[in-house]
Amino acid sequence: MKADPRPLTVTDLLTMKAAGRRIVMLTCYDAVFARLLEEAGVDVLLVGDSLNQVIAGHETTLSTTLDQMIYHAAAVRRSARRALVFVDLPFLTYQVSIPEAIRNAGRVLQETGAHGVKLEGGSPMAETVSALVERGIPVIGHLGLTPQSVHALGGYRVQGREADAADRLLHDAKLLEAAGACAVVLELIPAVLAGRISQALTIPTVGIGAGPQCDGQVLVLHDMLGLNEQFSPKFLKHYAELGQAVRDAIRTYAAEVRDGKYPAREHSFE
Repeated sequence: MKADPRPLTVTDLLTMKAAGRRIVMLTCYDAVFARLLEEAGVDVLLVGDSLNQVIAGHETTLSTTLDQMIYHAAAVRRSARRALVFVDLPFLTYQVSIPEAIRNAGRVLQETGAHGVKLEGGSPMAETVSALVERGIPVIGHLGLTPQSVHALGGYRVQGREADAADRLLHDAKLLEAAGACAVVLELIPAVLAGRISQALTIPTVGIGAGPQCDGQVLVLHDMLGLNEQFSPKFLKHYAELGQAVRDAIRTYAAEVRDGKYPAREHSFE
């Protein structure tokens, strides 16, 4: 389907769910990829705190800073003309108190021009989501495997396999919807449970490792492009193998430099 050329709004997410049109979301951390993703028709650019791992080389997302997120989100937003841009709120920038969450989320929108924020957690975060939405800050929730709670969850494991855990996730999703969230990311949960949640909500669900019944899908850009070659979980599909393509290009460049083939006359000024 050809992308609608007009800029998307947050209310379009509800329209897309109602129309049965799947939402395409990818992480994005810089202006060059923002332009490429938008030209390819991606609906939502998520400036994820995964940049702490993908770009900065840390083991987890926990040390991500608000300044770090704002820097990358501003770069993405400068290139994004049609797609929605949402920004992860880092660990401890929204959990401590509602006033602090409002200040930090407001700063993200004010300094980057992003359309909204994403935060992790269910019932404990419902009041925070409500407070942000009441102040005009769109919020995407995040349930299931929540990377900021990776140590409490015992690692990167599928969540919601037991009946009580599944019921709790469904309950949390309904609370986030009632609080005003415009969408919910579902990460690493059984496909059947993701389907239950998607059917129970009027707001869209966006899955990552949550099966095909969600209203949209999100992947980490560098993972799906094959740039993060050491990461290959079951849910990930490589749509390119750019890691090898990059190595091949650099080896060719290095060989031509060493052999004196580059720069040639056509690359030189008279």
